[in-house]
Amino acid sequence: MNLLLALILLPLLGAVVVALLRGNERAAKSAALVCALLELVLAAAAWVVYDPGGARMQLAGSVEWIPHYGVSLSFGLDGIALVMVAVIALLVPLVLAFSWGERLPAGRTRGGFFALLLLEQALTVAVFAATDVFVFYVLFEIMLIPMYFLIGGYGGERRQYAAMKFFLYSFLGGLIMLASAIGAYAYAAETTGVGTFDWATLKTVLADAPTEVQVWIFLGFFAAFAIKAPLVPLHTWLPDAAEQAPIGVAVIVVGVLDKVGTFGFLRYSLPLAPDASQLLAPLVLTLGVIGVLYGSLQAFGQTDLKRLIAYVSIAHFGFIALGIFAFTSQAQVGAASYMVNHSIATGMLVLVVGMIIARGGSTRIADYGGMAGATPLLGGMLLIAGLSTLSLPGTNSFVSEFLVLIGSFPTRPVFTILATLGLVLAAVYVLRLYQRVMQGPPSGTAVLDAVGGPGAATDPETLPRDDSGGATARGTLRDLNGREIGLLTPLVVLIVVLGVYPAPVLDVITPSVEATMSEVGVTDPVTSQGGN
Repeated sequence: MNLLLALILLPLLGAVVVALLRGNERAAKSAALVCALLELVLAAAAWVVYDPGGARMQLAGSVEWIPHYGVSLSFGLDGIALVMVAVIALLVPLVLAFSWGERLPAGRTRGGFFALLLLEQALTVAVFAATDVFVFYVLFEIMLIPMYFLIGGYGGERRQYAAMKFFLYSFLGGLIMLASAIGAYAYAAETTGVGTFDWATLKTVLADAPTEVQVWIFLGFFAAFAIKAPLVPLHTWLPDAAEQAPIGVAVIVVGVLDKVGTFGFLRYSLPLAPDASQLLAPLVLTLGVIGVLYGSLQAFGQTDLKRLIAYVSIAHFGFIALGIFAFTSQAQVGAASYMVNHSIATGMLVLVVGMIIARGGSTRIADYGGMAGATPLLGGMLLIAGLSTLSLPGTNSFVSEFLVLIGSFPTRPVFTILATLGLVLAAVYVLRLYQRVMQGPPSGTAVLDAVGGPGAATDPETLPRDDSGGATARGTLRDLNGREIGLLTPLVVLIVVLGVYPAPVLDVITPSVEATMSEVGVTDPVTSQGGN
């Protein structure tokens, strides 16, 4: 518990220190980066001490908070929570490094920006670790606050609209979840004489609850998690948030924050309402497949780089939902590992797109073309991130997608076949993006401005900016610098290593998936046996 408590408190304390240093930008940035790197070390230590063959919840502990209502500050990590804590511990230092010299809106300080990022990290780790349903709800809502200010205070021209939409969608979903949590508490009080919000106790009590009771409890949790995931048609906040958020914040939104929804399906929806989960699975599967196809088609038609990535994520979350509600161990292991691999691949894609935007000063795809000739390293990084996004064999995402499809087909063949069309569409929109931005002769307003082509900008304020906020010289389009190569390299290594050797992740999450399958009361069909 001491290690888990440190994982939660370190970024929280770091946020306070950085906020106090916001008047000294250099000190604030250094303190934030040191804190983030120490958090990564702690996450690595938690991974080392975690025993996949041990107890379901490890590094666990509990302190009474509101004993009259059975509420405790209870935390613990299973394999799925552990890998998500590791992911955010990896991404936050990379986000800080990317945002080191990024231009901020007038009147905003980098210390405030970094402090909010660390606060969001602390709350997200706590959300993944919470084992008290009421505490989970409280953290689920509180984590909206720093993200609201990150988008609304540091984003694009329509940042206030995007921030308010993000907040209201998630807040409303949380209130519906609270109603279900109260219903679960009341049912426990009625049947056992003692009300509780303890996750382990509730899943035991609710396992024998009538189906109609489970259905109402499931729907409340589902509403919150479907918004957060997001599943179509509750997805509309994500494209706006991703488009308006700063690049570093967009990495957290599409790389970690929306995983709270799919994590919630596995941690709360299935164990607390096992019969209802199976009964309503066709509904969720339908929404998931619609998300795969709709997100892929929308990604193909996008003109904005950041909105394209948002729709790519929506398509991928459809695959994750398919894997979770197919109710086979292979599919659920694939879905849980997809959460990790999507964070890595999409996080890298967002960072690379941010580097492209930093050079061209535009988010419009049409403003780019032929960049690979002048920026071969940047072009290579975009290609690697894109290939991982489309799940090319040999990249990390392929293993997850393969497990989802092969695990889902025996129980949900129609949904699986329809979702497979998303693989074809993914190849189209990823390769089309790379071709339009990197291939051919230099073209597009942003590229021609940078290289001094026809119609090049003459006003220094309209020239592309370098990492320090200064205008780049016309006639050049610089390739990746050492800092940019350094922050992308860990992601490239993970894409390749997990593509050929996924065992470190699969071994950690498989026992937790098997425990969830047992709690739901389903077993693998004969045709899907043979291990994960």
